[in-house]
Amino acid sequence: MLRERIQAETVTAMKAKDKDRTAALRLIGAKIKDRDIELRTSDKKPEDNELVTDVLLKMAKQRRESIEMYEDGGRQELADKEKAELVVIEEFLPKQMSEDETRTAIAGIKADLGADGMKDMGRVMGELKSRHGATLDMTKASGLVKEALS
Repeated sequence: MLRERIQAETVTAMKAKDKDRTAALRLIGAKIKDRDIELRTSDKKPEDNELVTDVLLKMAKQRRESIEMYEDGGRQELADKEKAELVVIEEFLPKQMSEDETRTAIAGIKADLGADGMKDMGRVMGELKSRHGATLDMTKASGLVKEALS
């Protein structure tokens, strides 16, 4: 479903002659095809929307890191290009959890697992990812989990 929506948006952007949006959508399509090729030899294949969401999350994370590096290096024009791509990518991602929602989810998982120290961080992070992976920035969540367990 998400894959078809991305393809339809690509066609719409091409018809509207929106070059930047078309380029970003084609990049997303290419990354999805790359992942499809990677998974051809895999024994277990994830559900299609899960696969597309995973690709989009990785692309968004890469864009955020690139924006930060470009801005630190004084390359604002490149940072602006990455920001424009990030906006297109985020259109297709589920709404991200707020910091308060993330803290609440961490507290619930911590209680469910009986986690009480840093030794349980891996278990908490694993459960957090399985329950809320697509709606959560795991790098921010990692800091919040450390804070909750210390």
